[in-house]
Amino acid sequence: MIRPTLIRILALTTATSLSVFGGYLFLRFTGEGGLTALDLLRGALVVISAFWLVWGGSAAVMGVFTPSARRSIEADRKPEGMTAILVPIYNEDPVATFARIAAMNRSLVDLGIADRFHIAVLSDTQSLDVATQEAVWFERLLHEPMSEGRIFYRRRERNIGRKAGNVEDFVARSGGAYDYALILDADSLMSGETIGELARRMDADPELGLLQTVPQIVQAQTLFGRTFQFSAGYLSPVYARGAALMQGNEGPYWGHNAIVRMKAFAASCGLPVLSGKPPFGGHILSHDYVEAALLSRAGWKVHVDPSLGGSFEEGPENLIEYAKRDRRWCQGNLQHRRLVGAPGLKLWSRFTFVQGIMAYMASPLWLLLLAASIAAAAFPDQVPVHPGFTDAPLDMWMLAAAVGVVLVLPKLLILIRGLFDGRNRRFGGTPRVLASVIAEIVFSTVLAPVMLLLQTRAVGQVLLGLDGGWPATKRGQNWIGFRDALQASWWIMALGLLTLGGTAVLAPKIAPWVVPAMLPAVFAPWLISLSSLPPRRPRLPQLFRTENEMVPPPILVSYRAIAADWMGPADEAQAEHAVATARTPAYVPA
Repeated sequence: MIRPTLIRILALTTATSLSVFGGYLFLRFTGEGGLTALDLLRGALVVISAFWLVWGGSAAVMGVFTPSARRSIEADRKPEGMTAILVPIYNEDPVATFARIAAMNRSLVDLGIADRFHIAVLSDTQSLDVATQEAVWFERLLHEPMSEGRIFYRRRERNIGRKAGNVEDFVARSGGAYDYALILDADSLMSGETIGELARRMDADPELGLLQTVPQIVQAQTLFGRTFQFSAGYLSPVYARGAALMQGNEGPYWGHNAIVRMKAFAASCGLPVLSGKPPFGGHILSHDYVEAALLSRAGWKVHVDPSLGGSFEEGPENLIEYAKRDRRWCQGNLQHRRLVGAPGLKLWSRFTFVQGIMAYMASPLWLLLLAASIAAAAFPDQVPVHPGFTDAPLDMWMLAAAVGVVLVLPKLLILIRGLFDGRNRRFGGTPRVLASVIAEIVFSTVLAPVMLLLQTRAVGQVLLGLDGGWPATKRGQNWIGFRDALQASWWIMALGLLTLGGTAVLAPKIAPWVVPAMLPAVFAPWLISLSSLPPRRPRLPQLFRTENEMVPPPILVSYRAIAADWMGPADEAQAEHAVATARTPAYVPA
């Protein structure tokens, strides 16, 4: 097996070479008659931006040509260690949250391994109304099979450290009673087979500190949500498989749907409170990357296994909810600039921090490239600082085609592999998958300028010292009306109109390049609203079908049945008793 270091060197060499070559082609296009300082700046921006595009594409290409060695899940062998299943919640819908927990508990009971798993609901809810409902539905949860002495609830009055602090509080109080902790989100769902396999993997490898699954998105209804769901279900596992080759024993942690070794996590993952005020100071928001780095620093293996199925989550159903979550991630990733030089970290962990930072800095860099190109065309009489190229400049369409290949080729390769290994059949057949991939490319391309401006604003807010906090997530269907969409994106529409108008007046020669980049911004309110509409008919849409829709997994069927059964009103006596319990919550016994 090729060592991860060699794969990293190959990927870095490929990304660097192709990005530098792309910058060279760009300068060839602009270099007739001499290169100005603005031309050199644009060339540098092309190199930096293209590097991260090629780097992401290289992971997908490696994933396509890597066997998907799916391991058989040993459901007949009971795990040896004790595992705490942690479900941190914060102002969530208690019916949906506890119904998921009930489904997972029933799956474990059916497999005969429930006695090796305890479930702890860790509430950071600040709304008293929601907290009251949590207590009501927790009481209902206690009627589930084998719940006594296995399922616990506690609520913190002060959510210090947010989710990371919530988990840390449990580890400090009760972690000594467990060998492992399976950390979930409120919208996480995992089959009992996968939960048992994660624990068995930890049993089998005493050096394994964390094992991350690749959760698949389920329950999406809107165009935005279904596109996101299809991409996560069909494309992401291949990207993750290629990335896992580079990561080796220094893999990622995404904060949920992962199991950790309790003693390793407790000893290694104490998070610092950064000096100064937010957004760069205070508690670390993107704690998961930091915890993975700290585990690696302590010598523990951190793995991701894309072949493990049975791991699910729900995604945002509209762009506004996505942008709200993305704002938090942006602030958390930019905080990592203070941790890149932390002592003892592995080189790959430092690179991962830089990669996370550039995931957001890339947007303002692309916008700067666009602004510099408009300025260069608007003021052509600048003094050259380099003689440029004497031969004929290249056609700019060739450079655009190269960018298109980098973005599209990995997805087409995934499609071709699916044709040969039979994976396409699980998504409705190759013709339907081809149509879905093309539609995903078109939709993501149209939405890209809006996303770019949203991320640029998020970066600007963080750099200006504005703290975005940790707003509660609105899960499920949230249709955005046109008025709300306009209120959220009027500035995007205005910026698009201003850019198009300025280009038409000052730099009409490059208008064919600016119009595709800014025209979607002009229609941002319509894009946001229309992409959040639920389907008109209850039947399954033709596009963006996933394998979990074609054949729903048993754990998802169970969750839906439980949630439907629980939608009736709770018994009044039960509610009164639960309210009293909520005022004096019990911690899991240490």
